[in-house]
Amino acid sequence: MKGKKSVIYTISSKMIFMIIGASLYSIGLEIFLIPNNVIDGGIVGISIMISHFTNVPLGVLTFVLNLPFFIFGYKHIGKTFTLSTLFSVICYSIGVSVLHPIPGATHDILLASVFGGIIIGLGIGIIIRTGGSTDGTEVIAIILDKRISFSIGQIVMFFNLFILTFAGFLFGWDRAMYSLIAYFIAVKVIDIIVEGIDESKAVMIISEQNKEIAEAIMDRLGRGLTFLDGKGGYKEVETNVIYVVVSRLEIAKVKNIVHGFDEYALITIGNVDVSGKKYKKKAIH
Repeated sequence: MKGKKSVIYTISSKMIFMIIGASLYSIGLEIFLIPNNVIDGGIVGISIMISHFTNVPLGVLTFVLNLPFFIFGYKHIGKTFTLSTLFSVICYSIGVSVLHPIPGATHDILLASVFGGIIIGLGIGIIIRTGGSTDGTEVIAIILDKRISFSIGQIVMFFNLFILTFAGFLFGWDRAMYSLIAYFIAVKVIDIIVEGIDESKAVMIISEQNKEIAEAIMDRLGRGLTFLDGKGGYKEVETNVIYVVVSRLEIAKVKNIVHGFDEYALITIGNVDVSGKKYKKKAIH
């Protein structure tokens, strides 16, 4: 019984967050971008262009054009992701239909592009973080990623650049360029929402002053670290490699500490997912 309640709570929470994300996405589109002929990428961008010339409601177009991708994705990706994406698309299709009669918030195209991009990024970021998606092109990109050498992000970028180029012929190149501004702002906001402002980075440091550097990192940043045994490939000299996980905002501090002791030190930085209480910072007095 307790397990059943937990499942219901999880599903309900996901649905609520997807509704919030879809609502924000709808606001960004209908209140900021669409009234100024600035478009989004993907199926939504195609739907905006078709709706502009045919007067078919945008909400209807986004759902109908996405439907074949959901059927395809259900067979090749799995039902959980596909159904989550379908639910989010239904939500923002309803959202843009409800908001369509409301006039735009501004006729300043730059303001519309910036704030539209921010709000769209927030909405999509929440949906992605909840386990869904907002567009059929992302479903295709996930499937193609397994068959070609390009990443999902690169495939989606290719689709969107093609769509934005086509929009330049329809709405004018200034609108296409504003659409590109909105798109890149949305992408950056999505990254922040999905990965978090406090995104973790794994740092490896190779230096002859490894002990001094390690003490300074622990003292100034309050971070624990690990010494890894290393051996140079050329001189075959044994050394200790410092391994430490810090937030993205602490990267500059780490570089300053290291270069303060050894300007020739080798520093490598990579993204990493972290779990465990030991990652939390110690209090610095």
